[in-house]
Amino acid sequence: MNRDYNTFWDYLVAIFLIAGAVFLAKLIYEVIYNYIEKHTPKNTFPEILIKLLKEPLLFGMIILGIWYSLQTLHFSKGGEKFINTVYYFLITFDIAWFIVRFIDSIIEKYISPFTKETETKLDDQLLPLLRKAIKAIIWILAALVALKNAGYDVGAIVASLGIGGLAFALAAKDTLANFFGSITIFLDEPFAIGDRVKIDNYDGYVEEIGLRSTRVRLLNGRVVTVANSLVVNAPIENISSEPNRKVVLTLGLVYNTSSKEMKRALELLKDIAKRCELTCDDSVAAFINFNSSSLDIEFIYYIKKESCIYEAKSQINLMILEEFKENNLEFAFPTRVVYLSKEEG
Repeated sequence: MNRDYNTFWDYLVAIFLIAGAVFLAKLIYEVIYNYIEKHTPKNTFPEILIKLLKEPLLFGMIILGIWYSLQTLHFSKGGEKFINTVYYFLITFDIAWFIVRFIDSIIEKYISPFTKETETKLDDQLLPLLRKAIKAIIWILAALVALKNAGYDVGAIVASLGIGGLAFALAAKDTLANFFGSITIFLDEPFAIGDRVKIDNYDGYVEEIGLRSTRVRLLNGRVVTVANSLVVNAPIENISSEPNRKVVLTLGLVYNTSSKEMKRALELLKDIAKRCELTCDDSVAAFINFNSSSLDIEFIYYIKKESCIYEAKSQINLMILEEFKENNLEFAFPTRVVYLSKEEG
């Protein structure tokens, strides 16, 4: 007997069917996949595929169970169309979810390690953009397929986008500026991922160059996201590109230092720069000033690019301290000499 309405028992049966579908999907998820995972070799392609299929398959089974359960109820034509539309959307996006996860895992496991081994940094920068572009294309195609399966005229929808193209372009002005900013960064290559840069008041290491923004991890550990349109218009100092780090050190010796001792001090400083493995051979040591309480020496040396700056400074300073002490060269400190005259009478 056909009815145009649903009874209490119809709703109750539908609810039990939905609950049963969710329970069955969860049971398959726990039992079958746990068994498969135990008998699948680790770090292999089948294991990757199984891990990727777990959540999308569970979600797909739940969607299918709910849709089948709702078929037991009577709905108006508008209600049936709405349910079918939602079903097509969810199934399509579930498939797109799996494809996105699958491609992302393939890139992460096989392509990303290969790009890290290459000498150029261009592929390291392009790979994150490629991953995002692929994801965006898949989701857009999924939306179009879902609309097509739901009965919508995709061609008319795409054509209608041209009508609001001007308004969209105005609304997306900043987004387009950031996009072209990212292209400028890749063409000019002012920095690469891993470089230490100074952009305006931000000093840190570049972690990611995206289509919209660049992420920089500051020296204090925080991450700042800078829009690419601002990056290309801001002065950029690439600290990592310097061949070596210049250090200027001023040393003051006491005034009773003889000329012979001063010459000895200059020789010691040049020798220290040569003997330190973290610094370059080039160095300058000069007697530059008669200060109020010291005879000043300016010592300039260069830390190698691959060396730790703080470790190099520490080694140089310790060597200076030891060498000057062995040669009886005294460092000056602010002093004041007061002369008193005794008046006769």
